Amino acid sequence: AFMKPALETFSLSKSFGGIAATDDVSLKVQRGARHALIGPNGAGKTTLINLLTGVLTPSSGRILLNGEDITQLSSERRVKRGLARTFQINQLFPAMTPLEALMLVISEREKIGWKWFRPASANSAILTEALEIASNLRLGDVLNETTSSLPYGKQRQLEIAMAIACRPAVLLLDEPAAGVPEAERDDLLSTIAVLPKDVTVLLVEHDMDIVFRFADRISVLVNGRIFAEGTPTEMSADQRVKAVYLGENHGVGHNHG
Repeated sequence: AFMKPALETFSLSKSFGGIAATDDVSLKVQRGARHALIGPNGAGKTTLINLLTGVLTPSSGRILLNGEDITQLSSERRVKRGLARTFQINQLFPAMTPLEALMLVISEREKIGWKWFRPASANSAILTEALEIASNLRLGDVLNETTSSLPYGKQRQLEIAMAIACRPAVLLLDEPAAGVPEAERDDLLSTIAVLPKDVTVLLVEHDMDIVFRFADRISVLVNGRIFAEGTPTEMSADQRVKAVYLGENHGVGHNHG
């Protein structure tokens, strides 16, 4: 059967004061893909993510989620349609434990609300799902710690787990490894590696090792435009892409033959 892409943009543009931050971007993210969006600083990656999530309205172009036009929908409506992004938990749930935070997200998703905070009405199905997500996403050892006391890498893992608990069709991971210390990166990487296969993931990331370990498709954004696109092997061999990155500290495709 012909499957519509999970997320698609048509000629998406956004200008600020006459400067195009996003310039005629047509992007297809296939269902179940692990699609990375990379590009030098100032390429417009953040603007593109903000357009996809509804933080910004495009100057022109369209966005489709599972074939439905969501260009005019609010951020909240997009989330309800299945487009999730990670958010900073520390601003929202600092005093909760990871288990409580996950149970809350699942309760909200199931429209049960805050009732479960009374232990008598704690729903065993919600508890079971929260425990399963936590254990799959490498949080089993910190279930009952206070979120604000968690190491930074664990906080990022919890943010991803909470997004997964919303059961999204598409998950936007915006620089999940930013600021995570080297010692905690492997844990974070294994969390990203075991995300459910039926969730389509669009990853924006500076760290090329993570991109090449994770992505099955890479789009390179330069000056707000899609500059090149292909498999990791194709992109690491692409001289044009290498040239774009030579000005930066990291080479594309180093150690990847």
